[in-house]
Amino acid sequence: MNLCSRLFFYLWGMKETDLTCHPTVNTPEFLQAGNCQNESRPWEKQQTDTLVDTESPLQLIIWNDHYNTFEWVIAALVEICGHTEQQAEQCAFIIHTKGKYAVKKGDYDTLKPMKDSIVDRGINATIEAIV
Repeated sequence: MNLCSRLFFYLWGMKETDLTCHPTVNTPEFLQAGNCQNESRPWEKQQTDTLVDTESPLQLIIWNDHYNTFEWVIAALVEICGHTEQQAEQCAFIIHTKGKYAVKKGDYDTLKPMKDSIVDRGINATIEAIV
């Protein structure tokens, strides 16, 4: 056994008898070509990455304007977004004071029909990614 083999066995805490050898070339089988994914370093396992769909979350934003009344915006939020009366009033107040407010969060397929219904009522609304 050469010095490299001894060093290998020492570093990995193995004995020469722990390995089965290939009959014709007397090399440990796990070091034979084709027995490992990474030919240059057979002791390393191949790592694989998994792609995950990470669509950024979206939010439905209603913008303040000077021609829609509080009652109209509150009614839209209750009927379209499913808010309670109190939630809708709080959202309307924030929209009025801050200029805009994210009234709903979710995926695009859920928010798009809500946005279209709100815009059909004459209220400015957009769908934006949460940053």
